[in-house]
Amino acid sequence: MAFDFRKEYKEFYMPKDRPQIVTVPPANYIAVRGSGDPNEEGGAYKQAIGVLYAVAYTLKMSYKTDYRIEGFYDYVVPPLEGFWWQDGIEGVDCAAKSAFNWISVIRLPDFITGENVGWAAETASAKKKMDCSPAEFLTVDEGLCAQIMHHGPYDDEPATVALMDEFLAENGYVNDFGGGRLHHEIYLSDARKTPPEKWKTVIRHPIRRA
Repeated sequence: MAFDFRKEYKEFYMPKDRPQIVTVPPANYIAVRGSGDPNEEGGAYKQAIGVLYAVAYTLKMSYKTDYRIEGFYDYVVPPLEGFWWQDGIEGVDCAAKSAFNWISVIRLPDFITGENVGWAAETASAKKKMDCSPAEFLTVDEGLCAQIMHHGPYDDEPATVALMDEFLAENGYVNDFGGGRLHHEIYLSDARKTPPEKWKTVIRHPIRRA
């Protein structure tokens, strides 16, 4: 049976509808960096997602090629994730979409290396006739975080974030943005096939003791 991150690590992919504190271990990702409005049709963000999935599925299906990845086992490609920030503010302002900086990512099994990602980007570029060279191997160590499941459109996230901030204040914690610690979202719903009111998004913030 294929390894599924969402089932094996439910504490990180399926949080409750109320805030909780977790310590997130280091994880490896395919990553594409960019900036600008994620809703722009044909914009950098949507191009980045295309690159991520092209590389992710090239890696997943590598066992059907002559390329061998040491320690390979079958797995389900994890959901799309994103790290978000805007210059000069703490957290994110959902209304200022054009000011977004982002790192879009898809998690990798531990056996996949940076060399493997480089091979997959080159292979996907040739096969898909698209430039996958922006894809990079990225390790993120999030550490102590608060997270919650958000239901509904992305533009409604501020209300969910407010619940998390209230929880932090009541329990002696504060947000700890900066130094590479960023607003993190995990997209559990396919926005192309699911109505916005049914979207599920994990929202995760770095925190520290007040």
